[in-house]
Amino acid sequence: MRIYAFGVDIGGTTIKMGLFTTEGELLEDWEIPTRTENGGSHILSDIAEAVEQKLKEKDLSGLDIEGIGVGVPGPVGPDGTVFKCVNLGWDVFNVEQRLHSLTGFKCKAGNDANVAALGEMWQGGGKGHKDVVMVTLGTGVGGGIIIGGRILAGINGAAGEIGHIPMYDDDPETCGCGKRGCLEQYASANGIVKITKRYFDAHPDAVSTLKDIPALTSRIIFDEARKGDQTALEMVGQVGYLLGKALAGIACVVNPEVFVIGGGMSKAGDILIDSIRNEYRRFAFHASRETEFKLAELGNRAGIYGGVRMILE
Repeated sequence: MRIYAFGVDIGGTTIKMGLFTTEGELLEDWEIPTRTENGGSHILSDIAEAVEQKLKEKDLSGLDIEGIGVGVPGPVGPDGTVFKCVNLGWDVFNVEQRLHSLTGFKCKAGNDANVAALGEMWQGGGKGHKDVVMVTLGTGVGGGIIIGGRILAGINGAAGEIGHIPMYDDDPETCGCGKRGCLEQYASANGIVKITKRYFDAHPDAVSTLKDIPALTSRIIFDEARKGDQTALEMVGQVGYLLGKALAGIACVVNPEVFVIGGGMSKAGDILIDSIRNEYRRFAFHASRETEFKLAELGNRAGIYGGVRMILE
């Protein structure tokens, strides 16, 4: 009986790995470096070697292993084909087939944000639900959509790219994706700093403690909002407005049971979640208005949990 599985989350700097039981218990997690030289050609062989080492260390047989699930920082199609990962140096190839040939194990691959959402659905903030939208608020805005307990990936693995929902068409600055006016340009940790600085440029006479802070961060803005700074509160309100409106649009398409909010900016807690929820309810279709909002629980381990969940589907 195969009672163990490996979850893998490939990042630009490190690869997170975990050995799990097939019941979802994390037995051990560790990291190895992500070697991106030579077009990332070492990455999958390094993963295969780390799996082999862990099997020897734990005195496990290949017959004990259900498989390996991998989150990849780029679009991944339903058959495991990755459609370029710029951060890894990868072009187009089938990750599942390549890793299977290196290990002999069943392998499943998905976009890292989608895989993290699957992990949160399985053992985190979305546990007990099968229709989940996860939103990660960090340097950018990421997302993952789970419908009926399965990742909604889209034909090229690009479903759930919440951060690139177009919000404005007249922004003079370009998003990292090459478009203008994407949600993450305003509603990410970098985004709220950007809109705050723009506000001060447009309102030089504004009175705010934020004006005296040279190295402004999203955390400082949320801290000052809690203290009652009116400009900070207005900026938090702007982020809540944009995210609430975007999620209301998503709910019209996929009608989730719960939105799970994660990423570093989610540590702002209720002041952010309440703002998003209030704006969401203002814009949402009546049948979706009471969708739950929960904080993510698995942190940077969500991807390895989701990797294992893919293998068990």
